Amino acid sequence: MSMFCYQCQETAKGTGCDVRGVCGKNEVVANLQDLLIYAAKGISEVVVKGGVDIDGIGEVNHQMLNSLFMTITNANFDEDAIENQIRRMIGLRNDLRASVSSEGLHDAATFEADTREAMLEKAAKVGVLSTENEDVRSLREMIIYGLKGMAAYTEHAYNIGKQNAEIYSFTYEALAATLDDSLDADALVALTLRTGEHGVKAMALLDEANTSKYGHPEITSVNIGVRNNPAILISGHDLTDLEQLLEQTKGTGVDVYTHSEMLPAHYYPAFKKYDNFVGNYGNAWWKQVTEFDSFNGAILFTTNCIVPPKSEEIRGRIFTTGSAGYPGCNHITAGADGKKDFSAVISLAKTLPSPKEIETGSIVGGFAHNQVVALADKVVDAVKSGAIKKFFVMAGCDGRMKSRDYYSEFAKSLPEDTVILTAGCAKYRYNKLPLGDIGGIPRVLDAGQCNDSYSLAMIALTLKDVFGLDDINKLPIAYNIAWYEQKAVIVLLALLYLGVKNIHLGPTLPGFLSPNVAKVLVEKFGIAGVGTVEDDIKLFMLN
Repeated sequence: MSMFCYQCQETAKGTGCDVRGVCGKNEVVANLQDLLIYAAKGISEVVVKGGVDIDGIGEVNHQMLNSLFMTITNANFDEDAIENQIRRMIGLRNDLRASVSSEGLHDAATFEADTREAMLEKAAKVGVLSTENEDVRSLREMIIYGLKGMAAYTEHAYNIGKQNAEIYSFTYEALAATLDDSLDADALVALTLRTGEHGVKAMALLDEANTSKYGHPEITSVNIGVRNNPAILISGHDLTDLEQLLEQTKGTGVDVYTHSEMLPAHYYPAFKKYDNFVGNYGNAWWKQVTEFDSFNGAILFTTNCIVPPKSEEIRGRIFTTGSAGYPGCNHITAGADGKKDFSAVISLAKTLPSPKEIETGSIVGGFAHNQVVALADKVVDAVKSGAIKKFFVMAGCDGRMKSRDYYSEFAKSLPEDTVILTAGCAKYRYNKLPLGDIGGIPRVLDAGQCNDSYSLAMIALTLKDVFGLDDINKLPIAYNIAWYEQKAVIVLLALLYLGVKNIHLGPTLPGFLSPNVAKVLVEKFGIAGVGTVEDDIKLFMLN
């Protein structure tokens, strides 16, 4: 096989992509990403064994986040960008190694690869399948995928000026541990739960960063129609990029629309002052294949999720920044002061037609933990009166598979005395359905982006205290979560660390779970897949 990757839900045959990624990445990108992770492991071992002071290696910390983020599904398809990052990481590793003892270091901490050919030759030996024991491999990869998701959230917080040394320290510790052949499955299971613990810390850090700078999300009605102005569509997750774009488009006559996971930006008070921040265009990330065509304007990717453009015309309208990248698309980097110049995006937008309207109306969101806590009395009264029988956490990711229709049908089939708590792009399966409300409480409460699954956990913990319960699992809350990529993995691990049990995960269980590891998750945590809508609703409503 020319590559091997099984980190996302759509992996070929549910077992692994071995010729070309379903996501669209080719074998060169896949193998270079493997080598980049290997280099990250090498740096981690140097840091851990060398007792390096985390506070003294700020650039290494940042590039570690960037390296992990670049390898998330649909984030970066640019061979040159990944190769350059490998060289950067090897250089940083060598600088660190020069200051500590090199005795007993793993090959990952010492290898050199000067040419592209040498990199690919090395990558072929250090990828996922280089760990022969399938249970150890499964646990190592689950930890690595959790770290990737955690790095994404930590980098967003970093961009706002918030950091947590504990997260960096654990990242180095956990990556170095994946090189340690003395660790058995039990030790790796324990490390997996600790990954979830630090995932909670990362999401809490980002929540603090976002709310301290942009205010707490508020209940907001978001326009899904269009205006007759040239426009920019911003996708991804990074709010600092959005802020800079809005500042630079003020008074230019160019409108800004959000796409997919950037929708929740409309809920933050700080962004409501921009008259040209018009609304949300389209749906989940994978719909970009058609929606970018009808949008007509310039497109800015701040992070994943990129789908390979279907035409050169669309590729010519796409700009990337941060950890995102795609060959042939203009990439915008930050200056020494951290600022980004989006003038090229704005200039292009001015030359293009206004967006074609694909829908009209509005959708409501902004139900993050602070807002829901403010409504706690109303929610508790509805539960006590029986008006609300159950909450369903349907957070997570959307995807292209036909099987994802399950989540739309599930939402439509839920009893009318139930409420959906959601975060992430999975919401697009049901956030435009006419599901109504219960005593003024909408039946779909959107907390925000995938990282705002933290808000859903905080809501559950708050309700546990309000009802005087000693166990979060005694709440009338069921978990039916859709997953796609590695940020969903860290959300899952975070929920497991918080003690949540009996989570249903779909539309398929991860391909990276070996039978034995899957058995542990089932027996210890009650993890299950999904069945039919009818059977699953009956099961959820009984428990």
